[in-house]
Amino acid sequence: MCAGMVRMCVYLYLVLLLGFSLWEPVDGRRTYARPKPKPKPDKKPIEEIAPAQKVEISKMSGQWYLLSVASRCKYLLEHGYKVEGTIITLTAPVSPSAPIKVSTFTKHNFQCWEIKQQYETTKNVGQLLLKGKIKEKNSEILIVDTDYNSYAILFYKRMKNHTLKLYGRTPEIAEAIVDKFEDIAKKQDLGLDVVFQFPTYGFCQSADKEHTLVMK
Repeated sequence: MCAGMVRMCVYLYLVLLLGFSLWEPVDGRRTYARPKPKPKPDKKPIEEIAPAQKVEISKMSGQWYLLSVASRCKYLLEHGYKVEGTIITLTAPVSPSAPIKVSTFTKHNFQCWEIKQQYETTKNVGQLLLKGKIKEKNSEILIVDTDYNSYAILFYKRMKNHTLKLYGRTPEIAEAIVDKFEDIAKKQDLGLDVVFQFPTYGFCQSADKEHTLVMK
């Protein structure tokens, strides 16, 4: 298999793993013979989520371990048992209008990869933007809660899809913080059945140029 095809396969895998699915779920086509579905019982409305107040982006800089992800992403539902230890490093912007540089290290097929991204700052405190190739593919990122020194909870939303992530400054984190994360996830209709724990070992700290992806 040519190197270009390998990179494309890894690109798709890592994009899905990071929670930014390239494809939206598609409903099956309705046929005339198909019976009308019974109305679904009313679900408890999803609680509106808001970014934390007075977030200081500069204090978010540095290394974070990805500990848990709450998501209904099809890839995670089918392959969540394959997730690898993942580290992200945030570099605060040099000016208020500059983007936050994000570097993610993870493994795929025993090979370390680095994924480089940029989160755009917005006029709303605690709200960031990951731009897609078209406006409809933009992802809104909310810093829901953090103490800067031990944990951070981030909410990723694109169109109707949403994902909640728990990061820690170290691979181990207090149970009270885990409980807080799971409680916030539950209010977003993301129960324990769709919470995926990431390994706390086997982390990558570097990757060569050939295994670095710059996602624009």
